[in-house]
Amino acid sequence: MRRHVAAALVAAVLAAPTLAQQQEPFEPEGYRTDNYRAPVPATLAGARVLTTAEAEAIWRGKSAAFIDVMPRPPKPKNLPEGTIWREAPRKNIPGSIWLPDTGYGALPPAMDDFFRGGLARAARGDKAALLVIYCLADCWMSWNAAKRALGEGYSNVAWYPDGTDGWERAKLPTEAAQPEPRPEQ
Repeated sequence: MRRHVAAALVAAVLAAPTLAQQQEPFEPEGYRTDNYRAPVPATLAGARVLTTAEAEAIWRGKSAAFIDVMPRPPKPKNLPEGTIWREAPRKNIPGSIWLPDTGYGALPPAMDDFFRGGLARAARGDKAALLVIYCLADCWMSWNAAKRALGEGYSNVAWYPDGTDGWERAKLPTEAAQPEPRPEQ
């Protein structure tokens, strides 16, 4: 009897979802509009989800445009005269285009146009070109931006959810980045 109970207990434990599986967020229908630095889903319908090894292979093969959507705080308006403003440095995957602030859940019209124009430049006008979209690990902004690219008709979208955090953990090269000039908002 004891063996049957122990065997049943072991089977139940092995069949139960892991804590990570229990806490893995589901893929929402729309965009994430708050709490952007939180665990992300394992999927994005219509997109390929990349591991660091897969992203590296694509990068080394130079077969895709890499797009960083990390936000960048704007220079505060009305700084007192003589105040030195130093922008926070950003290192991204070499060769990436940085489209800051395009991963929010809702974009003002000017930023939406900015994102569409950035995608078109990155893809060289080819909506079938491979686009790899990333930010940081556990950041919904890259998920939102990849979903938005799919909505714009891009058919070969890859989402790299570990972003520069995963890239740096793998000791892959990064380079100092400058964002594409964003429109006045």
